[in-house]
Amino acid sequence: MTGQVARVVGRDPGTGRLVEVLVDDGVVAQVRALGAEASSEPGGEPWLVPGLVDLQVNGFAGLDVNGPDVTPDVVVELVRALARAGTTTFVPTVVTSAESDLLRSLRAVAEARRRDDGARHAIPFVHLEGPHISAEDGPRGVHPAEHVREPDPAELRRWQEAADGLVGLVTISPHWDASTAYVRHAVASGVRIAIGHTHATPEQVHEAAAAGASLATHLGNGAHAVLPRHPNYVWAQLADDRLTGCFIADGHHLPADTLTAMLRAKGPDRAVLVSDSVALAGLPPGEYTTPVGGRVHLSADGRLSEVGTPFLAGAARTLADGVAGAARLAGLDLAGALRLATTNPGRVVGGRGVLTPGAPADVLLVDHEPGADSLGVRDVVVGGVRIGRGPVGAA
Repeated sequence: MTGQVARVVGRDPGTGRLVEVLVDDGVVAQVRALGAEASSEPGGEPWLVPGLVDLQVNGFAGLDVNGPDVTPDVVVELVRALARAGTTTFVPTVVTSAESDLLRSLRAVAEARRRDDGARHAIPFVHLEGPHISAEDGPRGVHPAEHVREPDPAELRRWQEAADGLVGLVTISPHWDASTAYVRHAVASGVRIAIGHTHATPEQVHEAAAAGASLATHLGNGAHAVLPRHPNYVWAQLADDRLTGCFIADGHHLPADTLTAMLRAKGPDRAVLVSDSVALAGLPPGEYTTPVGGRVHLSADGRLSEVGTPFLAGAARTLADGVAGAARLAGLDLAGALRLATTNPGRVVGGRGVLTPGAPADVLLVDHEPGADSLGVRDVVVGGVRIGRGPVGAA
């Protein structure tokens, strides 16, 4: 860290003009236009944007919140690695496993937040992606079939006891007989419900939304390779305005036409970008063995696939990559793409991803040219403290 900052200056992605953010005691005190024309030449003034907000992070830079090796120290290192890559708020995502494994991960995150101010700042709650998902091949993805199980409020209570009440989001498939009652119970207790990894009927999707489900986890993925033309559960989630769609814009999970059509269907207020990154994100290409997915291959362009199959085994790009991906693939301008990774997910976590007076002073200075694969993160300020931009995976 290089210390507290009083002001950050850069270009506003919406107007292209120079603005400054004034910082006081770790929060935004004022945002004002400087009235000067900003240079649009490469190497000129960077874009000034809020820190990115990621609702789905399994791991990054060799650090994993799943599996037997997760500890509070791992979670703290993950916070720091993600911040240097531009993600200043994120939701650790624990996937389908035996309950004892889930509890270990939840305890590690809770303890990290108790010990470390940075973890407490960055992590608003925890996401359980499963185990109450479809057991069918395709929708299940690489989640282990032997640990898929029906929704159970008693298990949710045990998770909350282990996590100091930090479970704030659960992804389920609403095909289970107990799904509607579970959704109502969870939402009443303050837990958000997302639909994902499902083979539910459209009627079951809409019933879950009526019961309080509010998100769709990596919509368009975690699905059968072949679906009925219509109706099906993808159309139902796209059509239901009660569901905000989460999308992976890494260029591998959704082709350009698909991402474009889905973002248009949901509209600018009901769409969110997520990385869904796993621990291999940010590591060199090659073959790896992972706790979830087994033997996987990471390509040079960031595609992570199950060895010997055409199937994806998670995502291996950052949310900064996803912002650039949404701009490139769906034809969004930078301000529009950033909204999907700042303001919109920021509403889910309670007021992050904005540069308004009183908000945490989480600020990025980034470079971006049309068609680029990623945002070039020049500098990172978290809670009013400049942490810089270090090598991916550095402690």
